[in-house]
Amino acid sequence: MNDDELICLLKKGDELSFTEIYDRYWDKLYFIAYKLLKETCVAEEIVQEVFLTLWKKRESLSIKSIVPYLAAMTRYAVYRHAAQIKKSKRQENLLGILNVEAILEIDINQKILLEIITNMSNKLPEKCRMVFQYNKLQDMPLAEVAENLNISPKTAEGHLTKALRVIRANFDGPMSDLLFFILVMRLFIK
Repeated sequence: MNDDELICLLKKGDELSFTEIYDRYWDKLYFIAYKLLKETCVAEEIVQEVFLTLWKKRESLSIKSIVPYLAAMTRYAVYRHAAQIKKSKRQENLLGILNVEAILEIDINQKILLEIITNMSNKLPEKCRMVFQYNKLQDMPLAEVAENLNISPKTAEGHLTKALRVIRANFDGPMSDLLFFILVMRLFIK
């Protein structure tokens, strides 16, 4: 059969004509896609997509010559694929920039919060301040802090409780509960 006869049968839903077109032109379309993409798997997928579209839209297609038509479908599929890849890379780059900015902002906020807490803790009585700073700011276990300061673990725990109470009381305004929560989360969850 010639191409015109195959197209006519294809429009009527003849699967054998579709198979014949597929067998005749798959290699040629793959060559076009591979030449543009230089990727075997992607070229194969694009050719499959072209044939799938051909079958799905067979009744509405107006094909004068099948070879240029399929070649054009393949090129456009490659261009769409390239555009999607480019868009995806742009989005990845944008997300990367946003993530870096968010991380920098979090770091800055943590540094500011740490400075506020350090300044508040410096106003505490000496033992209370030392227990708080060793335990919360230097991440030293409370038992080790007690041992280093030659106090009992219960006394160290009392100093820590007092320090947290005083620091919380120093937070003023409607954001105090939120800031204290952030502080506690930051200090206790590492």
